[in-house]
Amino acid sequence: MTRRTLAQFIPALATLMAAETQPTRDLVKQNLSLLGLEFKDEQLDMMLPSLTRALANYASLRKIEIPSDTDPAISFSPMISGMTLPTGKAIFKPTKVKKLAIWKNIEDLAYWPATHLGALIRSKRISSTDLTKMYLERLKKHSPTLLCTITLTEELALEQAKQADADLKRGKYHGPLHGLPYGAKDLFAVKGYKTTWGAEPYKDQSFDHTATVIERLTAAGAVLCAKLSMGSLAMGGVWFGGDTKTPWNIEKTSSGSSAGSASATAAGLVAFSLGTETLGSIVTPATRCGVTGLRPTFGRVPRTGVMALSWTMDKIGPICRTVEDCMLVLRVIDGPDGKDMSARYPAPVHWDAAAPVNKLKIGVLRDNFARINDEGRKKHYDDALAALAKTGMQLVDTKLPEFPAGDLLLMLNAEAGAAFDDVTRNGEVEKLTSQKANDWPNSFRSSRLTPAVEYIRAARARTLLMREFHKYLAGFDVLVSPTGSQSLTITNLTGQPQIVVPCGFPKNEALGLLFTGHLFEEGKLSRVAKAYQDATEWHLKRPPGF
Repeated sequence: MTRRTLAQFIPALATLMAAETQPTRDLVKQNLSLLGLEFKDEQLDMMLPSLTRALANYASLRKIEIPSDTDPAISFSPMISGMTLPTGKAIFKPTKVKKLAIWKNIEDLAYWPATHLGALIRSKRISSTDLTKMYLERLKKHSPTLLCTITLTEELALEQAKQADADLKRGKYHGPLHGLPYGAKDLFAVKGYKTTWGAEPYKDQSFDHTATVIERLTAAGAVLCAKLSMGSLAMGGVWFGGDTKTPWNIEKTSSGSSAGSASATAAGLVAFSLGTETLGSIVTPATRCGVTGLRPTFGRVPRTGVMALSWTMDKIGPICRTVEDCMLVLRVIDGPDGKDMSARYPAPVHWDAAAPVNKLKIGVLRDNFARINDEGRKKHYDDALAALAKTGMQLVDTKLPEFPAGDLLLMLNAEAGAAFDDVTRNGEVEKLTSQKANDWPNSFRSSRLTPAVEYIRAARARTLLMREFHKYLAGFDVLVSPTGSQSLTITNLTGQPQIVVPCGFPKNEALGLLFTGHLFEEGKLSRVAKAYQDATEWHLKRPPGF
């Protein structure tokens, strides 16, 4: 269909969708043509009464006010027939920090991993209040450059830090995150503070409740210092305050949509952060900013109190300095809350930091690495694979099964269009800064042309992909690839977890090594990634100027 023909049909569709307009044979015929369908005239005439009733139903449904975090009465499960959940008591054996580095100035601690900061607080060598004040000052100093903070939660942070110190003084220790300052992407509701979703129509939005994961971190003694920037409505790095930058090159975006979470963590402005991912929003900014990002299994972490973009693809995960830090955070935020219908899997989080890896079989997506043309980048990836081989793991070349996974993303666009249907119809979506063809406003409008039948067909094809990928992955413990791999798209559809770690900084451009694991096996996945970090020092690098 030509652009001119499409331009003729879209007004016809808009006319048909207006509830006060009676559908005619010609209007229906034009819209069906747009979808590649053709019916006989007598069949079209028979459809008209049904379409008239349907349009009235649409108008009635639009009058119902639906809170943004309300799941549809259908839910996605990454489990396939015959699968069983891991059982038993969670195994949690973190690294015992035996010796802490000497520090003179409190800012020396800005880049310490959470494991070491937690040990420092537990031993009372520093207070949570002092550590929190240091991070708050760094947020104030560097956020204007990086554009990584939307709201500083200073009053709340100092109150929580004071409570953490008081609890520790009377012998009440809440665990490894006790007293640690962190930041959260600004789509997590926090009572008493704005939750802007990075978008102009929601700049002054606030909720009377707090997201489940924030409540869990509070109970674990963590200290919320900032609501961090995110691309408008979870796309890219651009929000109503500008374009969030990576501290490794402030001329470039940190990407998105967990832009501020990755940027602030990389620049030492928080001890760790929370992000979300639907299609790369943890993995991509973590790569750009040279930090570690974990996207857990779909359904492991409840999304209650969090902006919805795609009910069948949204996932919450940590962005940290190290792999082990990510597992400390996952342990706290994991598990059903009885509210999110998709978070219904009480699977234990197993973590043994010293578990052997020498018998594990790692599938190397060799063709992904072969597509890298730049010699500098190629050398870093060659070195990364060599470092993995030295750990004793068995590296086996492999290739992803062929499947048109990208075609299934019409489900994401349709769900996003439904999530932001109200602002699309009332025109407020036009207030968003980004209005290009690939931005949300155009996607939301275009998604109105996605037939329900095609959405369901894509969902059925998704089941085939899940079965095929599950069967393929059974041949390996973990996959490894560069972050540009199609495994990112596939696993965001199938639900398997991924973790990305830095593996080089050629010309101040961070590179990421991406690991893919089995459903609910974040522990094994992260153990492989930690083995790589133990053999290298890229995760210890600091961006110049911060």
